[in-house]
Amino acid sequence: MDTDNIFSLGELFEQVQMKNIFSDGKSFVDCTPSDNLSNIKSRYESEKNKPGFDLSDFVHENFTLPMQVSTVYKSDTERPVKEHLKMLWDVLTRQPKESHDSLINLPHPYIVPGGRFREIYYWDSYFTMLGLQFSGKADIIQNMVDNFSFLVDTIGYIPNGNRTYYIGRSQPPFFACMVKLLSEEKGENILVEYLATMVKEYDFWMKGTNQLSVTTRAVSRVTLMPDGSILNHYWDENDTPRPESFKEDVELAWHAIDKKIMYRHLRAGAESGWDFSSRWFRNGNDFSTIHTTEIIPVDLNCLLHNLEITIAKGFQLSGDVVSADKYRALADSRKKAILEYCWNDGKGFFTDYDYVVSRQKDSMTLAAVFPLFFNIASQIQAKKVAENIEKYFLKSGGLITTTETTDQQWDAPNGWAPLQWIAIKGLQNYGHYDLTKNIVKRWMQLNEKVYKNTGKMMEKYNVVSTDLLAGGGEYPAQDGFGWTNGVYQAMKELVGKG
Repeated sequence: MDTDNIFSLGELFEQVQMKNIFSDGKSFVDCTPSDNLSNIKSRYESEKNKPGFDLSDFVHENFTLPMQVSTVYKSDTERPVKEHLKMLWDVLTRQPKESHDSLINLPHPYIVPGGRFREIYYWDSYFTMLGLQFSGKADIIQNMVDNFSFLVDTIGYIPNGNRTYYIGRSQPPFFACMVKLLSEEKGENILVEYLATMVKEYDFWMKGTNQLSVTTRAVSRVTLMPDGSILNHYWDENDTPRPESFKEDVELAWHAIDKKIMYRHLRAGAESGWDFSSRWFRNGNDFSTIHTTEIIPVDLNCLLHNLEITIAKGFQLSGDVVSADKYRALADSRKKAILEYCWNDGKGFFTDYDYVVSRQKDSMTLAAVFPLFFNIASQIQAKKVAENIEKYFLKSGGLITTTETTDQQWDAPNGWAPLQWIAIKGLQNYGHYDLTKNIVKRWMQLNEKVYKNTGKMMEKYNVVSTDLLAGGGEYPAQDGFGWTNGVYQAMKELVGKG
């Protein structure tokens, strides 16, 4: 779409989204216009007050709807899951092409998640790559890493997805994990090859650090902690409703004292990838109390610790010992701060930290396994986390996302493939093999059961009542599905190794 800004359609855009011309707000912002937006807007202004004007007819005459994967591919439940997934990689692969809609063109082929998600998503892609690795598709992994490098070079960071309406926010920074995954296939020098890109991404997340002070504790995505250390939170450069969820955002902010602050919290929640969860709420299941930008998330900071460690290793391999020592010191400082502010000894669990009120959040979430995945936790801490995971999170179909049951999709009763993987690998790092085998068995059996019944691998699953599909959130459960496929294949490999 001719979208320097989708809001350039003004009233037309707002009317289409608020009147539910499409059941999913993302459909309109993914449409391809028949003309440039300024001309369409002019036609709308001249026709909207004429007798018999129909908004839906006008939109369908001037825009082409995006194609659904389900219209070009039908699964066969008689086909084994392994064969189904092998075929799906081609179905979910997109080739570079010039677009005239909201899509940001990429130089290399890439994998999309599926369903309504017709573009790449940042953190999804790492888990998709796990499956590509076990499918022997290192060339596609290379292409996707190169696409992300292209985005960092051209935009300055990796956006939520390659759509113009995602500009302003990123997602959980898994790029260093992707580079390390690629290095497993092509050698350690890959860390040097993508070093400049990793440094540029790090600078994006740390932007504003030199402006922090005792009177200015938070700038952009960085926060000055009471002990002088620096930790990060989620943010977005914009404080307007998300174009793809315009109606939902406007209605939620209807009674907000400061709508712009509300929109910023919603956008930051989208940057977290956990959109949405009671994790980001000040009060229980009250969505209107979302305060994402005030929270130090344990998983985000573990990912940035990993980025610092990976950059340090890249500099070490390149022979720049001074820079390697600099980033290693930054990683050490962050690790100390994570353990100081995010370890809750009373709960025996890692939790997020509310820096505005200077105390830990009460929410127990699967973000607690990230310090295990990145080997930040002590053995004693890992043991306590494992006990709590088994006691509170393990259900018949795998792990719930939080201990709160709400109508948000990143809460119970839902389970998500990426968090199952982070949990099992993190627990394995500390020797909790029996628990991980149990999680893997339950999750894979649920995946296989739903596939047999529906022919689909789903975006998320109800792990509590395994006869029910997952629900909640701003859109229906999607099938495809990139990261579920990748994690299933990676787990299959683990099972094969015993």
